[in-house]
Amino acid sequence: MKKILLAALLIFNFQFSILNSLQAQTGVAEQVRGTDSSSTGFVADLLEWYDANMNYTAVGALMTLESSFVPFPSEVVIPPAVYVACNPDTKGGMKIWLIVLIGTLGAMLGAYINYFLSRWLGRPIIYAFARSRVGHLLQLSEEKVQRAETYFNDHGNVSTLVGRFIPVIRQLISIPAGLSKMNLLPFSFFTFLGAGAWNCILALLGYLAYQAADPTVIEKYSKELSVIIVILFAATVVFLVVRAIIKKRKK
Repeated sequence: MKKILLAALLIFNFQFSILNSLQAQTGVAEQVRGTDSSSTGFVADLLEWYDANMNYTAVGALMTLESSFVPFPSEVVIPPAVYVACNPDTKGGMKIWLIVLIGTLGAMLGAYINYFLSRWLGRPIIYAFARSRVGHLLQLSEEKVQRAETYFNDHGNVSTLVGRFIPVIRQLISIPAGLSKMNLLPFSFFTFLGAGAWNCILALLGYLAYQAADPTVIEKYSKELSVIIVILFAATVVFLVVRAIIKKRKK
């Protein structure tokens, strides 16, 4: 247990060292604003579209899709939404912590869709759907479902947490949980913790991206960033403790 806490503290210290190094950066905004290229214009247009159309409902709906069997990357939802939210002149007036929370709840809703469909329909129908033309259009395949199920069988219930950080597995890990009829309470707990931690990481990326364009944002939103770092630290500690308990019980 001492080793687990030591590892968590090292991770926590590393996160703050990154924050401190970013605070020391100056002149980045002038360099970005000084460029006048087509790529910069495209990014500006894209962010303007996000500013006009992105809201809490859109974040929740898109993250529900991302966490279900519909292929939609969370990387194009949370980071841009946070980037726009950091702008004091944004039209939507969204809060970072609410983006993370609603995105996490949306991810849980999508996970529940996969979980209950798999639990009710059963393995034969799920695999038949993965092999179907519709399944292939949704980027599903028997191999992907089998990979998720193998990962779940190898790592147990905690895979619904850890799997949230692994591409492909992240979207499909709820399917084997439903097929195995995993208890709903631990499934909800691990899914919320994993999705929340992943969204915090994405939010941090969006936050730092805006900081690169405006170094003063760190000072302005230091409280929100501190909350994100504390959440990441707490999630790391919980994950390490749970993993150690599971390994001890297996032995």
